[in-house]
Amino acid sequence: MTQTVWIIDDDKAIRWVLEKSLSRSNIAYQSFASADDALNALYDTLPSVIISDVRMPGTDGLKFLGKVKAEHPALPVIIMTAHSDLDSAVSAFQGGAFEYLPKPFDVDQAVALIERALAESRSGDAVGESPEAMPALLGQAPAMQDVFRAIGRLSQSSVTVLITGESGTGKERVAEALHRHSVRASKPFIALNTAAIPKDLLESELFGHEKGAFTGAVGSRRGRFEEAEGGTLFLDEIGDMPTELQTRLLRVLSDGHFYRVGGHTPIKANVRVIAATHQHLEERVKQGQFREDLFHRLNVIRLRLPPLRERSEDIPLLVRHFLSRSAANLGVEPKRLSDSAMAFVRQYAFPGNVRQLENLCQWITVMAPGQTVESADLPPEFRLPPDAAPASHSHEADASAQPASVPLHATPALADGDWLQLLAREVSQRLAAGETGIIDDLTARFESTCIKSGLAHTGGRKVEAAQLLGWGRNTLTRKIQELGLEHE
Repeated sequence: MTQTVWIIDDDKAIRWVLEKSLSRSNIAYQSFASADDALNALYDTLPSVIISDVRMPGTDGLKFLGKVKAEHPALPVIIMTAHSDLDSAVSAFQGGAFEYLPKPFDVDQAVALIERALAESRSGDAVGESPEAMPALLGQAPAMQDVFRAIGRLSQSSVTVLITGESGTGKERVAEALHRHSVRASKPFIALNTAAIPKDLLESELFGHEKGAFTGAVGSRRGRFEEAEGGTLFLDEIGDMPTELQTRLLRVLSDGHFYRVGGHTPIKANVRVIAATHQHLEERVKQGQFREDLFHRLNVIRLRLPPLRERSEDIPLLVRHFLSRSAANLGVEPKRLSDSAMAFVRQYAFPGNVRQLENLCQWITVMAPGQTVESADLPPEFRLPPDAAPASHSHEADASAQPASVPLHATPALADGDWLQLLAREVSQRLAAGETGIIDDLTARFESTCIKSGLAHTGGRKVEAAQLLGWGRNTLTRKIQELGLEHE
């Protein structure tokens, strides 16, 4: 039986590219300019695989997906879109999509994906129910798009996930999203910060206790594992868990049973564990502070949340969202930042990440005068030069503070692309002067700057700096030697 791929996109160029690529691979195809045309054709014939755009006139790709999967749950549907966001990614996977393909895509990879879908065209899964509204996770930065894509891809799995990232990057929000868009969504989501519970109480918090298990245990008590039965248990700051409790947690993950403190009857745990940490667990394993076998049990799927300084292009989007939410909570009109004020906010390092930005927006809603917030209305630390910005990110209301009276000493950060323009100008000037070897010199200066900034950020820890820069430790060490940075 001939296998046929349906291509659905209102963009003729996209259809043409896919048609030519499928022809070269000897794959039969049929193209449609709208989802409605494809739905009409489904009454007469059934393809082996469908690849469909999301945003089209008439029925959009996600509604089309729902209609197709309702009638043909085993039919693989690949969703492609140039408008990557969490809602469409999760909706695509929750709606039963075979894969989510953001544009622009590599044509060879797209064909390989179609071939894989053809090979599995009879193994489609049944449709799940529509996802509930989730906590806000916003961002167009590539690193956040990777996170959104992973959440969608994991929506039909109960695999253990380890979320890493600095404090304030939104690790619990991502854990909530993983739960809300999973098959366990109707069951409890229980969160526990292991660093916030005293060591001698943490075991009871996790596993519960029987009456008389210790002084003060006047009755039996269920722990977080029992409270999360059938759902998800989120263990934040897992790197701070005491070693003896690491052993007990490993046992639960290994055999699926645990005992209450003072108990003798095993209790079966049907719980998905999502762990999070701001620490580098590999280093803690090397230092003997974290069990290696537990690390490997937790590190099945790892999601790294980027710090806000790595996704500054998302700051305007997040600011609008947080200002709108703060205004709604207070019953007032949302404020907006002027271009100059936004430039100052974007140049700030945000050691507290998204949580700090949210706090700033709450401060602005309450304290800043007028509906349009100028740079002089920002808290003082946001009006300092980047190198002078303090690490503290508390914006407590101070009746004596008058931000508008503080003089401006900073200049806004370079806009996106400005540094590339400066680079192009320097290259042009050096070429005009007859210089050679320009790339080697500029590459060395670029790498030196990255290394110095990376080591400054990690306090001189080479392993951590290498990881953040995308190198191995040996590569970083070699670069330091080659660039003569050993004594700087």
